[in-house]
Amino acid sequence: MAKQTSFFTFTGKAGNMIGYYRDGKHYFRSMPETVRQTTATRRAAQRFGAASSKGRLIRSAFANHFDVRCDGGHINRLNKTIIKGGLRNTEAIAGFRFNQHTGTDRFFTVAPTLAEDGILHIPPQVLPQFRGISALEVKVIATRIHFGERQVTGTETAKIVLDTREAFAGAALNVDVPGKGTLIVTLQVRGMCSGSASFNRKYLAADIIAVQEPQTKQVFHKPGYQQAGMLPQRWPSLAGTAQQQQAISAHQQKMAAASAYTSLTPPVIQRE
Repeated sequence: MAKQTSFFTFTGKAGNMIGYYRDGKHYFRSMPETVRQTTATRRAAQRFGAASSKGRLIRSAFANHFDVRCDGGHINRLNKTIIKGGLRNTEAIAGFRFNQHTGTDRFFTVAPTLAEDGILHIPPQVLPQFRGISALEVKVIATRIHFGERQVTGTETAKIVLDTREAFAGAALNVDVPGKGTLIVTLQVRGMCSGSASFNRKYLAADIIAVQEPQTKQVFHKPGYQQAGMLPQRWPSLAGTAQQQQAISAHQQKMAAASAYTSLTPPVIQRE
């Protein structure tokens, strides 16, 4: 490949040339007149194309919600992760770092977990101390993607700021975004200094922490209450049947138990 030196650069196909953008620079190469492929080569090209399309859809779901810059190689790294894990195994991307230089484990030694009921738990723990960093801005980005239809069916975000000098009592958040498709949850953490985010990439992280495939519907079971929504105001009215009231009460007790990690008052996560 040759480097593009003209004032006007391009990516993609242009005549018999193909333009590329890698690591902040533009390159181009000429298209071959004929392409000879073996069966194995053709299949590999098809897998790469499918992985690239899937990776592009995942990146587009989070791009407008990130407050940190991804590293220059995150596109290829995500494609490789998808190919290695299998095109139909979306859960393989859990743990992927959009910034390969720093992961969320630098800030949370006890990793957050996503329960089957869609509740994200951040366990209570001692927050690390960094020179010049007085707080951590934690942002949860939950999106639901229908890969069959190639569309993002829903995205919600929530944010919280933690003082690193204070004990962290843990937190719980419902991230079960309404809609159909695969639920993907990304945790973004930014080190804060005097109310502003650090520009040092060592204190900026954005990781995919959980992937939850859509549950297969069971036609033989009909629940007696509606599923709880994302926000408290979406809870169904208590003036329902006795079965609805019992189910809602049990769910509320479960939520209270999930957030009551310690005697300290858990911080409130503000939805955006």
